[in-house]
Formats: sequence, structure tokens, C-alpha cells
Amino acid sequence: MGSDKARADEFSASIRHLRVFQSVADLQGFQRASEECHLSQPAVTQAIAKLEEQLGVPLLVRRASGSYLNEFGIIFQRRMQRLFTQIEQALAELGVPTGPIPISQMASRITRPQIRSLIAIVENGSFAQAARALGVSQTSLQRSARDLERTLRTPLYIQTASGIVAAQTAVEFSRKLKLALREIDWGVDEVEAARGNIGGEIIVGAMLLAGSVVLASVINEFVSNYPNARIRIQNGNAADLLSELRTGDVDVVIGLLREAHSAGLVHKPLAETPYVVVGRHSHPLSEKRGITLDHLAAFEWVIGTPGSSRRMRFDELFAGNCPPRARIETCSLPTIRLLLTHSDRLTLLTSYELLYEEDALTAVPFGPIEPVPCLGLTMRENWLPTQLQTSFIELVQKRIVGSLMPVTELTRAVGGMQAPKLLISPANRR
Repeated sequence: MGSDKARADEFSASIRHLRVFQSVADLQGFQRASEECHLSQPAVTQAIAKLEEQLGVPLLVRRASGSYLNEFGIIFQRRMQRLFTQIEQALAELGVPTGPIPISQMASRITRPQIRSLIAIVENGSFAQAARALGVSQTSLQRSARDLERTLRTPLYIQTASGIVAAQTAVEFSRKLKLALREIDWGVDEVEAARGNIGGEIIVGAMLLAGSVVLASVINEFVSNYPNARIRIQNGNAADLLSELRTGDVDVVIGLLREAHSAGLVHKPLAETPYVVVGRHSHPLSEKRGITLDHLAAFEWVIGTPGSSRRMRFDELFAGNCPPRARIETCSLPTIRLLLTHSDRLTLLTSYELLYEEDALTAVPFGPIEPVPCLGLTMRENWLPTQLQTSFIELVQKRIVGSLMPVTELTRAVGGMQAPKLLISPANRR
């Protein structure tokens, strides 16, 4: 058996070979699997050998009574079950004909190049742009795309004035297939973790300001704990990041939670973090009591960009009143810090964000500001995180608990009503 560590981005086993493994695992025998997959027994044996070679570990224990999953096989088979369940569900929802070929067999006939072609066409908007993105000829791309249509006996593309594009039903189908393929990557990562090589990649979506503040306090410890791990951070607004989360381009999103219920997503609140009015130390309002909206409106403000939670809260705060002058819109915390520390400008920050800015900024005694947002994590429904991803989530929770325990100074600064409030127990963060 090869000793090289498997890498998810180098794992090239075909979906058909993965189905052969799934069949052997389910039926506990090569002969029975060969009959189910309509392959010769030597072909099944060869498919399993290639799969084990790529993973660098044996997956099965061969006995006279049959072939049974070992520790690595159990781990990998769980992911393959999820892979084929998602592909078959996507096919059913696409409405493919269920004639003489069962959906389970149709799922096995789809190839990874066909899926990649479909995803590229959907994400790039046209055949021509998709071909450029994949670095292949349009002829090759069209062949792969049309082969997938013939396999499924379902139209996926339509002709428009600007060229051939994916049909709307193909867009959702592509999203589901893309998520399904991630199970292969995570299966490889989990096998490696079982070998003692905890690594792989985690893609984190960090909402502007709040999400970035959390990550800044987590990343150093995380990469120290997992030297083989790779972490990619996608910064952006809530709408964009939640869209990327749904398509599988992001594993988990950190920041202020938006809608209480979002289709296909699960929100995990970690802490209530009220908005507070913030200015520089020794700001003219920092020691004043009985502050009103008129007092706040007398100063220039730095506000969030349109659509941001910070901007919506600002608009709500001054609704029905004469708003303050606000010529600068930004969600960049370093920019906000510089703009406020050298002027009498004001802004809104969450109390959690202010915890990391108390050396330069302070809360103005005004409030409470309702409603109170929650800082937390957003994940996909039915997502099964790897050990690496689970460890990252637990570290985020641990860091938030640790940072919000000593909040006495902030509590005094804002009258005891606007301090962050934990929504998870320090003793049980899972």
C-alpha cells in the first residue's frame, strides 16, 4: 500500500469506482458487487485496488465469508453514502425519467468532468466563458455537456440571443452536485485524520467587521494546533456569503446573524452583542448624561454600506428625526478606527467589536439600541463537518466565551445595559 498522504485536490477516483466501492461495502463481497454493478469480478477488484492506492490505506478486510469495511473503510463509506444520496436526490428533483434505468444506476453514470462542465457553465454564464475558465476548447466542453444531457435524458441548456446557457433547472441541479462532490474531498480528509494527519482545507466566510474580529482572535491558535491545515477566508457582506454557503464555496459563515430562518441554513447563536454608539476617547459626548438623538445628530457619522446590518440599524435609529451628516460609508474596521480617533465623528459598533477597539475607541452612554443582534455561526442543513471543521467551530465558541467573560469595563461604560451576553454555556460549548 502506498505511503504518500492522500490530498483531496489530487484524488481522481471516478464516480463509477466510488459506486463500486459502495456496492462492495453494502453487499460485503466482490462477487455480489460485480453482479450489481454489471462488471467482471477482476474489474471490481481492480477498481477497489486503485481506490485504496489513491487513499494510501486499505479499506476492506478480506475473509472467506466476505469482504468487510475496516476503520478507514467505515469512515470513507459514510461519505460515499452521502455523496450518492445527494446525487440521487438531485436527479429526482431535476425530474429525470425513471424508465428502465434506476436513478441509482444513472447516478453512477455521471462523470466528474461532466459535473465540472455543468458547474463551469452555470457559474460563468456561457459555454465560451466556461471553456476559458476550465482551460479547454469549446468543442470539448460542449461534448461533455451534451453527454450529460443524453445520460440524464433531460435538457439542461437553452439557446438564447447571446448563446447557449444553462436552463434555470440546471442551475439548482449544478448547486446540488457541487455540494455532493465536496463529500469526496471531506472523505479523503477524514481518512487522513484517522491516519494521524489532521489537515485539509476549511473555507470560512467572515462577515464584515464582526466576523473578521472573531477570526482575528482564532486563526493563530488554529493554525498552530493544526500545522497541516489550510484555512481560506472569504470576506463579504451577508447576502454574498450566505449565497456562497449554499453553493458549497464556503463551509461556515461567522458574523451577525440575519434572518431567524433561512431555507437550507442553520443559525447557531453564540452571543447577543448590542449596538453601541462609539467615538474616540475624550469625545465631547463620552462623559455626558441624558444624551438624545439631537445630541448625536450634531456630529458627523461614519455609517455602514447600503444593505449592511450596521447601515440598517443607523437608518432605524434616526427614522423620523433629522439624521446627522454622514458622508463616509464603510465596513472596514481599520478605516473606521482611523476616521474616529482623529475627529469627533461617531459610528455604530457592536459591543463585541468594541471589546477589541477599547484602546482607541469608547462607547458613548446612549441606549439601549433595539433590536439586539446575535453574533454566531451559519451552516448548511444536514452538513456533516470533518474533525478539522468541528475543531474550528469549537475554537470559535471557546474564543467568544473567553473574550466575553471579562466585560466589566464595557458594562460600566454603557450603563450596564449594552454589554455582550453569552448564549452558550462556558462549561458546555458543543
